[in-house]
Amino acid sequence: MAIIVYWIVAGLLASFYLYAGVVKVVRSRDLLRPMMAWVDRVPLPAVRGLGVVEVLGAVGLLLPPATGLATWLAPAAAIGFVLLQIGAITVHLTGRDRRVGLNVGLLAAAAAASWPAAGWL
Repeated sequence: MAIIVYWIVAGLLASFYLYAGVVKVVRSRDLLRPMMAWVDRVPLPAVRGLGVVEVLGAVGLLLPPATGLATWLAPAAAIGFVLLQIGAITVHLTGRDRRVGLNVGLLAAAAAASWPAAGWL
């Protein structure tokens, strides 16, 4: 049962972070602004770096358990997303954009994914 829950949650998280990461890497600040109110308060290289981290984390949630190689990367990716969302919530709360509902949901999903992922260690 935990494996099924993991694949559902990890698949949804990976889809979200893969999309969000690619968007942060390839779009200009002007195209990011309507989706991300915080983008003007963060240097563009940092936004790009976050995008790369999100893409790598998405791969880390899915590829290691699917291949059976370096399976410790799956819980590391999930915990990394928990930490990323703690930082994102902090950024939102310190700025004018105080909408953190999505971030809280992503944090909860990443925390939920970290538990069954630890079973692959």
